[in-house]
Amino acid sequence: MKKKPFVTLEKLQEIIKEYPTPFHLYDEKGIRENAAALKKAFSWNKGFKEFFAVKATPNPFLIDILREYGCGCDCSSMTELMMAKACGCQGGDIMFSSNDTPPEEFRYCDSIGGIINLDDITHIPFVEEAVGHIPETISCRFNPGGLFRISNDIMDNPGDAKYGMTEEQIFKAFRILKAKGASKFGIHAFLASNTVTNDYYPMLARIMFDLAVRLHRETGADIAFVNLSGGIGIPYSPDQEPNDIYAIGEGVRKEFEEVMVPAGLENTAIYTELGRFMMGPYGCLVTKAIHEKHTHKEYIGVDACAVNLMRPAMYGAYHHITVMGKEKEPCDHLYDVTGSLCENNDKFAIDRYLPEVEMGDLLVIHDTGAHGFSMGYNYNGKLKSAEILLKEDGSFKMIRRAETEKDYFATFDCFPELYSKLV
Repeated sequence: MKKKPFVTLEKLQEIIKEYPTPFHLYDEKGIRENAAALKKAFSWNKGFKEFFAVKATPNPFLIDILREYGCGCDCSSMTELMMAKACGCQGGDIMFSSNDTPPEEFRYCDSIGGIINLDDITHIPFVEEAVGHIPETISCRFNPGGLFRISNDIMDNPGDAKYGMTEEQIFKAFRILKAKGASKFGIHAFLASNTVTNDYYPMLARIMFDLAVRLHRETGADIAFVNLSGGIGIPYSPDQEPNDIYAIGEGVRKEFEEVMVPAGLENTAIYTELGRFMMGPYGCLVTKAIHEKHTHKEYIGVDACAVNLMRPAMYGAYHHITVMGKEKEPCDHLYDVTGSLCENNDKFAIDRYLPEVEMGDLLVIHDTGAHGFSMGYNYNGKLKSAEILLKEDGSFKMIRRAETEKDYFATFDCFPELYSKLV
């Protein structure tokens, strides 16, 4: 598979006349087509709903696009709840999947009608005290422990994760919640991250459907929904094949009809909380080559840094890079592509073969549409970049401005004498 940018060099040259690099660029056409495909793939389930993982790309303009396809919001903090409400989400459009949660966040979620997804059994009395009651509709997060495998491959290690309840705890939690007035229940689990296989969701669905049936039979709970959460990944590397969302949807359907329907749970809704799959491939980081260095290695310095995209520095994650305008030239130069932070791990690529990079070349760093801008920070006093939307008609607009020095110093406004000197 060959990775191609969703934007041309000519269009980027047009954009940078108005908005200087670096910036995150999003592809409206791709986002829409993908959202439509997900909706179609799960259309067999009458109650299906995608709750977009706001943490992946917290931008109201992009959330509004997904809202057109029936998506809600999966939130994990007060500000994400506030953003979801501002985007028009209400009641059943909001899933609050948080952990180690302050009481005021539970109160706010309940006040706007969001569905609370409990991370632990000890949160039951905590929520009851914080909110003043147990909500009628509530969800519990399940962690089966151990290793999660597909065939002989270890996909992830749920037993080492801080999230969710044990099986024994979730049965006990359902009984307690039912006794306290809950009448509609959901279950939720996230067992593996960024899986590039069509088998993950159907295997997870089987585990969750089996659990749902047993919970229904043993506690009498009305299982209103099964939330398969996230985990459907994207092919960051050119040698990976993308997931087939239609095959995934069909795989989940087969498990549903085999397990849920015979148990009388055919009206149970399927929920998803996808972030990376919804946005990842439809965003890129656009940056410019501004320095070259020839020492023990060959370096290309760009005007972006880990502040704009943390994943390579934090995880050693691979992000493909295209040198715009040189797509047909041989990749015969070995470079480290670096940012300007005072940290040696501030590298977008290490020992990467690229075409010869000249100063002023524009580089597109692929697949930054999720966990790109959102994971940014301000180390070294660096400022977060703008976000630009490339619209379906070829026009573009800024959907978040770049930070300024005034933004960086804004929290010193409680010291007026100092603040006046800074700004």
